[in-house]
Amino acid sequence: MRPGTLLAALGLAVAMPSTLSAAPPTTLITDISQGRIDINTTFKGADLLVFGAIQYPAGAVPDAPPDIAIVVRGPTEPVTVRRRERVVGIWLNTDSVRFESVPGFYAVATTRPIDDLADDRITAIYEIGIRNLQLAPASGASDAETTAFERGLIAQKQRSGLFAEIAGGVSVTRNVLYRARITIPAAVPVGDYTAEIHLIRKGRVIASSTTPISIGKSGFERWIYVMAQEHSLAYGLAAVAAALLAGWIASIVTRRS
Repeated sequence: MRPGTLLAALGLAVAMPSTLSAAPPTTLITDISQGRIDINTTFKGADLLVFGAIQYPAGAVPDAPPDIAIVVRGPTEPVTVRRRERVVGIWLNTDSVRFESVPGFYAVATTRPIDDLADDRITAIYEIGIRNLQLAPASGASDAETTAFERGLIAQKQRSGLFAEIAGGVSVTRNVLYRARITIPAAVPVGDYTAEIHLIRKGRVIASSTTPISIGKSGFERWIYVMAQEHSLAYGLAAVAAALLAGWIASIVTRRS
């Protein structure tokens, strides 16, 4: 055997034991109660159950309870936030800031307060927590103005139930099974969502999983939505005709009374 071939074979022989001895990673097995949520005329919100199990290497369950963060979000769209001020007795829109990447819905549930899970760098990378959302401001406003508009946007989303943080909202059984209940408000936008689950140990994310969720309109609500999106001209003409008909009927009722 030539020296080069012998060295290569020895290198392979040395490398193989370390590869074979490498422990398999910890993984997350995740499921959700509803893969699709339908919005109809009677929709008043929904409760989404996210649950699953932690699969440890060789089944070795640690004594210390794990930390888990569950993030449900979507869909992302640009939003322009305007400030209204009273000018000469009239309320007018004055300054504005545009944010390019605002989730229509964002909720995070954790086993403990976010500050206790990991440092700011880790939580920012995985966008765990409302303060870590990357909203991507796209205006020429100063940092102070952008921060003020961002706070106003977040506060409005929180009041409407579209942004939420639930510290202690994830329960873990026997350090293996986990579950969390996320409230979906009635005003939630339609679109594609994701449930992101992160397993955190000693301030590091050691495993993650992602599950898709779809929220869409159904029944008469879906028909109206499809007409508005795919047949906008016909929808507009029908809306105008309906408004004229309603006005005509109201005038007749008024005359008779």
